[in-house]
Amino acid sequence: MKLTFLGATGTVTGSKYLLEDGQKRILIDCGLFQGLKELRLRNWDNLPIDPASVDAVILTHAHIDHSGYLPLFVKNGFTGPVYCSSGTADLCDILLPDSAHIHEEDAERANRYGYTKHNPALPLYDKEDAYAALEKIKPVSYGDEHPLGEFLSFRLHHAGHILGAACVSISDGQTNILFSGDLGRLNDPVMNPPAKIQDADYLVLESTYGDRLHEEIDPLIQLENIISQTAARGGTVVIPSFAVGRAQSLMYYIYKLKKDGRIPDLPVYLDSPMAISATKLLKKHSNEHRLSDDLCAAVCSSVFYTQTVEQSKEIYSRNNGVPSIIISASGMATGGRILHHLKHFIGDPRNTILLAGYQAAGTRGDRLNKGEKEIKIHGDMYKVRAEIDMLHNMSAHADYGEILQWLGNFQKSPRKTFLTHGEPEASKALKAKIEETYDWRVSIPEYEQDVEL
Repeated sequence: MKLTFLGATGTVTGSKYLLEDGQKRILIDCGLFQGLKELRLRNWDNLPIDPASVDAVILTHAHIDHSGYLPLFVKNGFTGPVYCSSGTADLCDILLPDSAHIHEEDAERANRYGYTKHNPALPLYDKEDAYAALEKIKPVSYGDEHPLGEFLSFRLHHAGHILGAACVSISDGQTNILFSGDLGRLNDPVMNPPAKIQDADYLVLESTYGDRLHEEIDPLIQLENIISQTAARGGTVVIPSFAVGRAQSLMYYIYKLKKDGRIPDLPVYLDSPMAISATKLLKKHSNEHRLSDDLCAAVCSSVFYTQTVEQSKEIYSRNNGVPSIIISASGMATGGRILHHLKHFIGDPRNTILLAGYQAAGTRGDRLNKGEKEIKIHGDMYKVRAEIDMLHNMSAHADYGEILQWLGNFQKSPRKTFLTHGEPEASKALKAKIEETYDWRVSIPEYEQDVEL
């Protein structure tokens, strides 16, 4: 086998790994680079491999940094199957067309305002490309062996993290390699923990939180205090949230606080079509989370769903000075309907803007978190008078303590462990911790590096 790292090296984005065995070429994950401009520009570069030469793609999960390059991969010549779990297939149905829509909007805006060197600016891919990619997706079951030709086969193992997330194990009958994908938390209140895996000859392991432990602050207590205090002064809590995973966890926490009488019975609005679609999948994939059927139904029916723009606007007339909770995308306030809510609520000191987790440098959420007193939205400046708060311990990624605990299930050490999907300092820190704890051979690959297994 030969393994080539085509993404997620020195960064937490753009996951792509090419595995070659004889004449077979398998791509594990097909993610977009996101974040810094120098990374995003890689999406426009030709891959060092011909997509038409790849026999199959296997996705660990549906997040765009793991699946979002797929429409371009198909557009540029890939014709094979895309294997993934049923949950990942369902989420890709939602996420890939939405990703295409964002690229189309970006191109349209660049052309309208003239901030482009290209005439005209074109989207990286469009909705037609996204739907063409979705036609390639073939859902497969967890745990069972699935053939990849005469000698190769693969299995999916539950990874926690989000619905459909999987660790991918590939074997040629003699050697097996395990791709962790993104590992979930061991004690997440909604998602099941990652499966306990006992052996792998080679391991490709994420290192997002390789240099830190999650804070021990209970999000329930934080939410209880923030919601109660905001409601007491007649304000509304506005929560920018990621549509997949984070929004559903917030719904669960708020439902539980209401049911236990710890917060007032405020109306809760889920104002994100994507989050609404993802929430409905909780019922379909009940084997992947901890919620009973009755509890899942109760949580899903505990909020007002606002699908259309008109319904979104009606929140203000419904609210009309009555305290409420609004959960809306995007999670770092970089776009989407949340911007309209910020414009409406950010200038009133009775309200709270509650950031639900990590905010990447330079995003609007990051600037709010750092205490900026004015924020630009849709070209206009808005005074920040609302209280700005941050929810801690909401990450869906295992921290280094949980990763080490998960690695403790292995009955013998892999021949080599490759750390990816982490910023350089996080990967270096996790490397040192694994070597110190288990005395394993660990390396941190570079972009486009290939290794013989």
